Amino acid sequence: MRLSIERADFADPELGVFLQAHLDELAPTAPAESRHALDLSGLRAPGVRLWVARMSGELVGTGALAEVEPAHEEIKSMRTDPRRRGQGIAARVLDHLIEDARRRGIRRISLETGSMDFFVPARTLYAKAGFVPCPPFGAYVDDPNSAFMTRELA
Repeated sequence: MRLSIERADFADPELGVFLQAHLDELAPTAPAESRHALDLSGLRAPGVRLWVARMSGELVGTGALAEVEPAHEEIKSMRTDPRRRGQGIAARVLDHLIEDARRRGIRRISLETGSMDFFVPARTLYAKAGFVPCPPFGAYVDDPNSAFMTRELA
């Protein structure tokens, strides 16, 4: 099946359901103050760009970039439908985000993800894509439930 990646249509009810499932899946992983995933309204904010990945019309993944400061953006809302994990969807979405940022002159992309075992696949994906551990950035503070990573873009 062919994967397509396009800007999100916030009027699509499937998007809201998909993103709420993401928040629900993350809820048991850390206390509320350590969960930094954006809800639908947060993803609509100025300075945030959200994409969806589809296979045969079915929403199978999301990924967003949010401005931290000029030329520095953060990856948000990376999610693959649990039934589709292991098929390379997240890697394709991540590549798309990196290329979009590079085309727009962004020099650095960072991210916050969980430090728990649940997030090992995510941290592994990011490390394979050239992200390295870093201190908290933007408004984040040191948190034992968070892992911070960054990548400089050429």
